[in-house]
This record gives sequence, C-alpha cells and structure tokens, in this order.
Amino acid sequence: MANFIPATSLFLGIIPALILLFISVKGYEKTIKQKNIFLAFIVGIIIGFIIVVVEIYYRTLPLIYFIVVFPIFEELFKTIILNIRRLQEKPDTVFYGLTLGLGIGSVATSASILQGTLPAGDYLGLALVVIGSCGVIMLQGSTGIIIGYGVFRSKVSQYVLFAIVLHMIFMTGLYTTQIFFQGTAAVAYLFIAGLLLYWYSTKKIMVQILVESQRRKRTQKEIDIKKTS
Repeated sequence: MANFIPATSLFLGIIPALILLFISVKGYEKTIKQKNIFLAFIVGIIIGFIIVVVEIYYRTLPLIYFIVVFPIFEELFKTIILNIRRLQEKPDTVFYGLTLGLGIGSVATSASILQGTLPAGDYLGLALVVIGSCGVIMLQGSTGIIIGYGVFRSKVSQYVLFAIVLHMIFMTGLYTTQIFFQGTAAVAYLFIAGLLLYWYSTKKIMVQILVESQRRKRTQKEIDIKKTS
C-alpha cells in the first residue's frame, strides 16, 4: 500500500480533473479545439509539479507566504501562459484557462499524499485526501476561467486581480479552519468552497462566452443583411 499510493496518486488527481473538464465543456464543443485542450491540460500538469516543488521547498516559510505570496505566484503563472498573443481576445481562451487550471490542480492529490503520512490500509484517510484535493482542483479551474475571460475581454489586470483575491480568500479560510477545527472540517471546507467557486465561474462567467457568441452572430447577421439590401 505504501508503495502503491505514490505510484498511482497522480491518477487520483487526474481522473476527477478530467471528469470536471468533460462536464464543464459539454455544450461548448464547437467553441474549442480538442488538441489545444489536451495541450493545455498537459501544460497544467507540468506547471502544477513546478508549483508543488517550489511550495514544498519553501514549506517552512511563515503562513503569510501561503496566503498571499503563493496565490499571486500561481495566478501570475497562469496569466503568463494564457496571455500570449495568439490567445488574446479569443473566446476559447476561457476554456484553455479552465483546462490549464484543472491540470495544475490535478497535481494537488499527489502533493497531499506524498507530503502526508498515510499508513498502509488507511483508505478513509486516502478518500479524505482525494475529496479535499477536488476542492483545490475546482479552485484552480475557477481562477483559470476568470483569467482566461480577462484575456478574452482584454481586461487582464482586472480579472487577474480578481482571481488572486479569490485565491487568497480561499487560502485564508482553509488555514483558519485548520487552526480552529481539526480532521474532516478542513476537507469539508476545501470541497464546499471549491465547489462554490467552480459553480460561480462556470455558471456566471464561462456562460458569458455563449452570450457573446450569440451577440456577435446577430451583429454579423445584421451587417450582412444591410450589405445585401
């Protein structure tokens, strides 16, 4: 069991991330390119490992770094990837932001398991780690959507700042829960807070892509009618 968990821990994060991705992009298939989605997910996993290595290396730093500095670091990392010229003002950038974030978050399960001390046969502990990590996956996917939408709307600074603030609030709540409560309370917080952020980003922000697309189609149709009349 001790050797089995590290070997499969990445899949324990990738599987829920892929399920979320499949559910979230349903209905948007005409907007996205599957090849780019796959690439964004792989890039996200690579970035996730870099972030995990950096945060493990500096794990003895004061708590303020994990609440303030690392959220800024993570969201700026996403921004650098998403704000390249070929993705600017493109509606599908929102979906690449989602995928990139889910890829980054998928490494959270591995990081939690490898840093933890799960004894052999502790399937309940493993289940709690996976559930809590799902909250991190949803957080990263949510902020990826927000940054991607900012790149699409040419309001990068505004939406990156929004993503950073949400990430900081999320981490503040997590550490506050850990300080005053123990055990499953932190896991419950991670999952519920992540779920709320994910609902907001997919239902209130990502859905704007369909609204924008329909508006542009109507505008283009009106222009075409005027040209033919």
